[in-house]
Amino acid sequence: MRIANPIRAYMAVTAAYWAFMLSDGALRMLVLLHFNALGFSPVQLAWLFLLYEFAGIVTNLAAGWLAARFGLAATLYAGLALQIGALLALAQLDPAWTIAASVIFVMAVQGVSGVAKDLAKMSSKSAVKLLAPAQEGALFRWVAALTGSKNAVKGAGFFLGAALLALAGFQAAVWGMAAVLALILLLVVLFLPEGLPGRMKGADSWSGWRSHDARVNRLSLARMFLFGARDVWFVVGIPIYFQAVLSDGTAEGRREAFFLVGGFMALWIILYGGVQAFAPRLLGGKGQSGQAITQKAIFWAGVLVPIPFLLALAAWWAGPPAPWLSVTLVAGLLVFGFVFALNSSVHSYLILAFGNAERITRDVGFYYMANAAGRLIGTALSGVSYQLGGLPLCLATAGLMAAASWLAARRLVAGDLSGEQT
Repeated sequence: MRIANPIRAYMAVTAAYWAFMLSDGALRMLVLLHFNALGFSPVQLAWLFLLYEFAGIVTNLAAGWLAARFGLAATLYAGLALQIGALLALAQLDPAWTIAASVIFVMAVQGVSGVAKDLAKMSSKSAVKLLAPAQEGALFRWVAALTGSKNAVKGAGFFLGAALLALAGFQAAVWGMAAVLALILLLVVLFLPEGLPGRMKGADSWSGWRSHDARVNRLSLARMFLFGARDVWFVVGIPIYFQAVLSDGTAEGRREAFFLVGGFMALWIILYGGVQAFAPRLLGGKGQSGQAITQKAIFWAGVLVPIPFLLALAAWWAGPPAPWLSVTLVAGLLVFGFVFALNSSVHSYLILAFGNAERITRDVGFYYMANAAGRLIGTALSGVSYQLGGLPLCLATAGLMAAASWLAARRLVAGDLSGEQT
């Protein structure tokens, strides 16, 4: 079905995605800093997010099928509604509960939030493929704009979560976010144009979840290791390290540490999103061939590999926390973010370029299933590696994941966007 106003549809989808990712970033920082302040270990903190990431694996497989059956608007609404439900449930957390009960409850709520996130992400990214103009380079620009702006908004969410925790407390912050997101859902339902596509042919079935295009499968493998390389240090290791370094143990010191840690995480995500948004210009402008973009995906995957290894070496050499190490880590992780953003942006373009329009929700769902698998692996390794070997092991593990992503990217078929069947 043709949409009368694709620009309006794109803006409505983008606004809904922005609102969701703002709440998603804030919720992650709220949970991490709140439970770290309660004395949870790195492994216990990682456990809080494992079901969130595992839910993403399952959801991305099912979401492509659901969107194809019921349309992209329905899965977008469902994602927003589930996130509201997760926030309302989290507000019921009782401080008197045992650590075990708290972990189980928060894991379950985070699992619902993980389902919500991937429904919203798959719906938004698939809509871009179907809404983007046919002009040369338009798809890359539209994808870059959506992805880059989303990450900037999510970065603001990280700071918002830390600020709300310090100023309003855990429960008030959660209630407030649920109310705002409910208003956003109402506005999106009212203003999203009718006819957002996504339904598949009746002959297609659940059994076609895996892509028939070898490039989609290879790109998905590279994506899995790429996001594992980030989340190994991003989820638990670096936030907990900086909070330990910055907090003096007093209530006031903890609040200041919340702001500083949240501010750094927000800055990293915002800059990462900004690089993604300008990736088409940074990577050589419009009009590039598929071969050129695929070769750049391989090149930038290789550039990423040495960065975490060098940071791991610096952390090992420094021993106890030192001022020069903190400066080195901040600078090095910003460089990591720049290169990571270029990798991620090229991947986001290639999955839509490789994907078949007739089954785009399925190909995108499979690709983001691999993305969620990488986050799951990275989250688990973040807590385990930090607890076993501190920051050096955490960063070295990120280096190994980055190397695996580069090796997977090298297997991409360069240039031919017509596809290779498996």
